[in-house]
Amino acid sequence: MRSYLVSLTGLILLAATGAAQAKVAITVDKDNQQMTVAVDGVERYRWPVSTGNPSHETPNGSFRTFRMEPDHYSKEFDDAPMPHAIFFTKRGHAIHGTDAAGKLGVPVSHGCVRLSRENASKLYALVEKDGVLNTTVTLTGSSRVALARQPANRTATAAARRAPAPGYDGTGEPVELAPRAQPRVVAPQVADDGYIYPADGSDSRRYPAPPGYRRGYAQPQYQYSDEDAYAAQVYQPRRYYQPRSYYGGYSAY
Repeated sequence: MRSYLVSLTGLILLAATGAAQAKVAITVDKDNQQMTVAVDGVERYRWPVSTGNPSHETPNGSFRTFRMEPDHYSKEFDDAPMPHAIFFTKRGHAIHGTDAAGKLGVPVSHGCVRLSRENASKLYALVEKDGVLNTTVTLTGSSRVALARQPANRTATAAARRAPAPGYDGTGEPVELAPRAQPRVVAPQVADDGYIYPADGSDSRRYPAPPGYRRGYAQPQYQYSDEDAYAAQVYQPRRYYQPRSYYGGYSAY
């Protein structure tokens, strides 16, 4: 009977202890590089963080924390300090403090979630109090989105959108994609005056134009003598006829 009472008392105390432990929900928004900590559904903290860069993206999903170390050093990255580390993946991803507080808000880590040392200490104490197995970590978003939202990147992107997109010919200098329109040159109209002028435009010598001559069109070939008179037009040899042998007609060849 006594052993039964002892066991019943232990179960009651264990149940009471379990009921006293609150559920800690840690949410990391990688788009905005922000962490929210809620206890039993009530938000308690909101802090800036630094998650993994695009080459070392912190995985998305929901995880349960399983290990805590107050003074951990990274074996993968030259014993880099990871104070107040709370691990949430078997691959070594953890939430921990950092001395590079100026980088918070920008995804620059190698996969872990960085907090300021002060905030990492607060979170460590909270998880330690309520139980590491009673804490979940949920991550959403993308480091690329976070980088695109940085003020410097937004300014550069806006300037690139405003600027015209030049062509590139491999020499390092922009080239025009479309050539500028050249003004159309119209030759002056000269009325036919019945003469042919030299090709150089001078009017020192001119020749009488033959009948049917039209300036600006292809003309038959003419031969001129030094006396400025034109000779007969050059034609192909004229066909002539010879009588046929049977009917007395003519045939051309």
